[in-house]
Amino acid sequence: MKKTILLLSLALATSFSVSASVEKTTANLKKAYPATTFNKVEKTPISGIYEVVMGQNVAYTDVNGRYFIFGNLYDMHTQKDITATPDSSQKVYFPNAEQLKNAIKEVKGNGQRKIVVFSDPDCPYCARLEQTLIGLDNVTIYTFLYPLEQLHPTAKSTAINIWCSKDPAKAMKDYMLAKIKPEIKTCKNPIDSNIAFGSGFGVQGTPSIIFEDGTLIPGAMSLEAIEQQLQKSHDKVVNNAK
Repeated sequence: MKKTILLLSLALATSFSVSASVEKTTANLKKAYPATTFNKVEKTPISGIYEVVMGQNVAYTDVNGRYFIFGNLYDMHTQKDITATPDSSQKVYFPNAEQLKNAIKEVKGNGQRKIVVFSDPDCPYCARLEQTLIGLDNVTIYTFLYPLEQLHPTAKSTAINIWCSKDPAKAMKDYMLAKIKPEIKTCKNPIDSNIAFGSGFGVQGTPSIIFEDGTLIPGAMSLEAIEQQLQKSHDKVVNNAK
């Protein structure tokens, strides 16, 4: 009986300890990054490392939230990816022509299909998505520069330099794909407006993608998934216009 009580006490103590450490990590993250929504914080099998879900983005951090590791976590004994799979899409609306003036525009092929991307120039997931978008054709891509200064302190100044460059689309690709820094420039820019605009949509992290029918999907997607949703949304808009 005493052995059973002891085991139960140890189990409860461990449970409370894990809960307390998760709560402490969550509190530290919210304090350090007040503009970021943390949907879930969980302890991982690795001591002192916590899994953090931010919209569609998943990262790993320490209890203080100082260090972030972006990528998937694998258990090599079981050969399984144990990274969380966040919830996916929601519905908003596709920005109008006036709003799209604040985005960097790239036309590929006939440009008939349309997609909007909210992107932080220093976000590793955004760089991954930018690489993926190279594989798309017959699409117009509108990219709103959307720096998250809480995570990337120099992202806003980089975004301004990109926007103010002679060729913003080229400057953005050069920086995100090859880390070629744009020249330091100042001009009238929409970066603050983009941040307010994205927040109004409910954009909580980058990248976030809006398709023609208003489907908003946070996080980087595979080329196949983007192509499928892109065509589905385009067909829906075309059919509704008939």
